[in-house]
Amino acid sequence: MTFGELLRVAWEGLVTNKVRSLLTMLGVIIGVAAVIIMTGVSAGTEATIADQINSLGANLIFVTASFARTNVAAGRMMGGGSLTYDDALAIAEQVPNISGVSVEQSSMQTVKYGAGAIESVTILGTTPDFPQVRDVSVATGRWFNATEVERGTMVAVLGSTLAEELFGDTDPIGQKVTVGNTKLTVIGIAAERGSVSGQDWDSRLYTPITVVFQRFAFSRFAGMQGNMVNTIYVQAPSAAAMEDTILQVKLLLARRHGVTLDEPDFTIQTQQDIITAQGSTTAAFRELLGWVAGVSLVVGGIGIMNIMLVSVTERTREIGIRQAVGATPGDVRGQFLAEALMLSLAGGLLGVACGVGGSWAANAMGQMRTVVLTQSVILAFGASAAVGVIFGYYPASKASQLDPIAALRHE
Repeated sequence: MTFGELLRVAWEGLVTNKVRSLLTMLGVIIGVAAVIIMTGVSAGTEATIADQINSLGANLIFVTASFARTNVAAGRMMGGGSLTYDDALAIAEQVPNISGVSVEQSSMQTVKYGAGAIESVTILGTTPDFPQVRDVSVATGRWFNATEVERGTMVAVLGSTLAEELFGDTDPIGQKVTVGNTKLTVIGIAAERGSVSGQDWDSRLYTPITVVFQRFAFSRFAGMQGNMVNTIYVQAPSAAAMEDTILQVKLLLARRHGVTLDEPDFTIQTQQDIITAQGSTTAAFRELLGWVAGVSLVVGGIGIMNIMLVSVTERTREIGIRQAVGATPGDVRGQFLAEALMLSLAGGLLGVACGVGGSWAANAMGQMRTVVLTQSVILAFGASAAVGVIFGYYPASKASQLDPIAALRHE
């Protein structure tokens, strides 16, 4: 029997029972679609995290306080943090060829203007380099300058949403808002930014970090501790200069803190480091989802084997007739194996269409971000083909081993 004849006979066997063939393929369709959609959701989540981290600014270096070590000789209190605002100033002054340095310190306060009040507003104390380092622009007015930070001038830049909620159609520039018990003069409105990493940047109030230290400190001992900060943001001039900038920052902080590079009291990461760490977590989750979805492929394969066994029983007399007119056991085995493979491949193609279409629809409707991975499509379709061969082989072998005389007598 030629290959073309084998396919023709197998196709005729399937179309004889169209509904049963379609229902048999359903398990494979669901399995393939589930693999593509689940891995697409996971990859979409990973891409979203990467975009959010990259949106924080370009070529950023994150210097984070470590609480494992403190240095009493350097004036740091036991149990406190290891980074101070003075460290940030030293980096800005002594590390060459950097684009900017910024720190943040936040507080939650009630902000009032006139009769209106908004509770639990994030008050972010920061520095003049913040707009450049963190990719924030000013829509109206201006950002505070180095002199205002040094003097602790009571000024503020409002997020676009906060400004609208407080002032409506009134021009906020030059107006005074009450933050807690402190009055700040509005000098600028930040451009709309939206939510980044789950934080609404448009509902913030920005003010010089020295104002936060003086007015909204977490404790009365903050000044004695050197105005500690948790993170210092350093912007390298380019991606190629990242390694050299990191080394310079490490050497400076180690010298200032009296520690060695082998046992620092700070941690330095880049955006790529954070993306890689997040990616390893989502990759493991994606593999888990893939395995869970793969179970439905196995279930679909069991369905194919079950139906093929039923088909062998129903077509026993047909098999006997084919053997009587010269069909070899190999021909019979090939016919039923081809039928199983056709079922799985057709189910795989429909599953790919459903998976890609479902991922696209979810992305287009904005329900969740999905990224269809080419390797997941290839893997899912290849797995469907393997399912057809593996689960179709036993019924095909059973059909080929039927005794022709007994098969012809079968009713």
